[in-house]
Amino acid sequence: MELNEFVHQLDELEKQAVGELSGIQDATALEEIRIKYLGAKSGQFKNVQKSMGALAATDRPAGGKRFNEVKNAIQAAFDEAQNRASQQATKSTGPLADPTLPGARIRLGHVHPITQTIEHLKEIMGRLGFSVTEGPEVEDPWHNFVALNIPDDHPARDPLDNFYLKTAEKNSGATRLLRSQTSTVQIRVMESRQPPVRIISLGRVYRPDEADATHFPMFHQMEGLWVDRGVTMAQLKSVLRLFATSYLGGDVNIRFRPSFFPFTEPSVEVDFWWSGRWIEFGGAGMVDPNVLNAVGYDPEVYTGFAFGLGVERLCMRRHQVTDIRDLYRNDVRFLRQF
Repeated sequence: MELNEFVHQLDELEKQAVGELSGIQDATALEEIRIKYLGAKSGQFKNVQKSMGALAATDRPAGGKRFNEVKNAIQAAFDEAQNRASQQATKSTGPLADPTLPGARIRLGHVHPITQTIEHLKEIMGRLGFSVTEGPEVEDPWHNFVALNIPDDHPARDPLDNFYLKTAEKNSGATRLLRSQTSTVQIRVMESRQPPVRIISLGRVYRPDEADATHFPMFHQMEGLWVDRGVTMAQLKSVLRLFATSYLGGDVNIRFRPSFFPFTEPSVEVDFWWSGRWIEFGGAGMVDPNVLNAVGYDPEVYTGFAFGLGVERLCMRRHQVTDIRDLYRNDVRFLRQF
């Protein structure tokens, strides 16, 4: 083979390879071109190299020099195209991860503030000697009204003030409703055991109130009950004072205001003095003798007190929440604060 013919082959190969590489930005296409021209076994550059053996001995130095020049030119064009493809991939997918950087912290969920409050209340009342019990949220009129000394004509039974369940009445003929107070649990407990009884129950209750900053159709109560020989109003006041100072701090005072509940006599509203004003937190009183009779306790032998406190009110006062609806909107920006 003549030297001129060999050099011409190299020139054409360089022109063709550099031309194809100049417009490449895709890594897959770039790899195909590399194999086509620079492949170790079947690349076109390898085929041209084989023809060097046909050159005259005197022409081989010049042919080898031109061969290396073309090879370097094609390799440089390939490297430039590879760099362009890498930059294009970075624009598409973002910068490559740096394995030396610390990992991104995974944001974990945590316990809802209402649940946090419930667990805290259980812990405080447990230290005061009260055990935790639970009851059903779907109740019958006996436990929700009758055993609690609420007569048939009492406004608390009004369908507009309760969630009566039509489905239950249709299927079984029995009246059922979503409990309107956790006082139903104290009836179930007293029906199943003899004094002494010293329990709390925390759970959801339902009333068809229109939602606003201080009301919600579903909320939580903490019901407390202590029945034994010689239980007094003084003990009720002591328990609530100890509870208040444990949960809200030592600067909290407590007061009772006369009130009326069918299931306690005498009955009081419970207020806590906190942050410069009186805050109403629930009702309390001595268990009415009619309630004791309804569950088979002798009111001449046993006395007791009961109280019901709003869990949301306690949670809101502790965490300076001004709208109860914030607790149920499931806005993670709000919930992350707790």
